[in-house]
Amino acid sequence: MNYATVAPIVEGLQKDPRIKIFFIASESPHLLEQIYADARPPYQLVKPKTAALMYFDAYLAADFLWARLPRGTRRVQTFHGVAGKYRTVYDSPAHSMRGWDRLFFINKRRLQNFIDAGAIDADSPAIRLIGMPRLDCLVDASLERNEVLTSLGIDPSRRTVLYAPTWSKYSSVATMGEQIVKRLGAAGYAVIVKLHDRSRQTDDYHSGGIDWGQKLEPVLKATEGVLATGSNSSSYLMVADVLITDHSSVGFEYLLLDRPLVRIHVPELLRNTDIEPLYVYLMTEASHTVFNIDGVVAAVEKSFANPAAKSESRKAVAGEMFYKPGTATARAIAEMYDVIELEPQKGT
Repeated sequence: MNYATVAPIVEGLQKDPRIKIFFIASESPHLLEQIYADARPPYQLVKPKTAALMYFDAYLAADFLWARLPRGTRRVQTFHGVAGKYRTVYDSPAHSMRGWDRLFFINKRRLQNFIDAGAIDADSPAIRLIGMPRLDCLVDASLERNEVLTSLGIDPSRRTVLYAPTWSKYSSVATMGEQIVKRLGAAGYAVIVKLHDRSRQTDDYHSGGIDWGQKLEPVLKATEGVLATGSNSSSYLMVADVLITDHSSVGFEYLLLDRPLVRIHVPELLRNTDIEPLYVYLMTEASHTVFNIDGVVAAVEKSFANPAAKSESRKAVAGEMFYKPGTATARAIAEMYDVIELEPQKGT
C-alpha cells in the first residue's frame, strides 16, 4: 500500500536514465518482493543492512519509518492517507518531524496540525503542499470505467458497489463483512471488496487473527463478486457507483468522484484507532451514515435512487482534503529533482 502511494512519483523518475531507483522494506524485509510486486522496472531490491552501507541522494517514504541510511541522504515524506487515524502519530504528531528534508503535505489541514502540535516550525523549509499523486488518475481521465470493469469480469451495465473497510480488529468487516457481501450480492449488485493490506495479516492487532481476503473470497464468488487484488485502490474507486466504508482514507478519496458514500458507524473502531473527531464529522457530512446491515442495504438502494444527494457536501469535503487533485504528481516529481539537485530532463 505504501508503494502504491509513491508509485506515480517513482514511475516519473524512472523515465530519466540518470536516476537509479532502489526499493527497501524497513518494516518487513522478508516480504520485499511481495511488497514491490506491482513495481515497474528498472529498479533494484535491497535489504536494509545492505542499504545502510550504500550511498543515496534521497529516501522517499510513505510512512514515518526511519531507515538506517548513510548521512547525507535527503529524507522525503509523502503521506499515505488522510483519515486521521492514530492522530498523535500521523496527523498531529507528538514527536518532532524536523529530521525530514521535505514533507509532501496532502492538504493544508494536516500542515497546520503539524505546526500546532509543535512537530515542525511554521517557517520550516521542508514544507511543501503537494496533494496526493496516487489520486491524480481519478480526475485526469486516465482511467476508463468500462475498461476496468471488463478486465475484472464485471458487465459494465451492472450496478457496482465497492466495500472498502479500514484495517483493525474493530473494523466493520469483523461484524458484518460477510453479510454485506451476501445481502448486496443477493440483491443483484456487482460487489467488489477492497481490503487494506493489513486486513489480510493473521495477527490479532491488525485483523483479529483472520485473513479477511481468504474469508470473503468464496462468499464473493457465490454471487459473482470480486475480491480486489493489488494495493492500489484507485481503479476500484473509479468503477464503483457507490462506496461503503467505516473509516478508511478511501472514503475521503472517493469524494473526488462525487458519487454516493455510505459510512458504517463503528464506535469501537473510532475509539480504538484514536481518530480525530473532526475527520469523523467531515466524513459524516459527505455520506449516508448507517449502524447495521439493514441500514447498509437501505442506504445503497437510496444512493442509486438519488445519487446527487449530498453532492455539495461531497465536493466541499473533497476540496478541503486534497490539494489541487490531478496535478500532484508533477509537483512531487519537480520537488524530487530539486532534492537531488538535478536539472529535469527537457519535457519532464
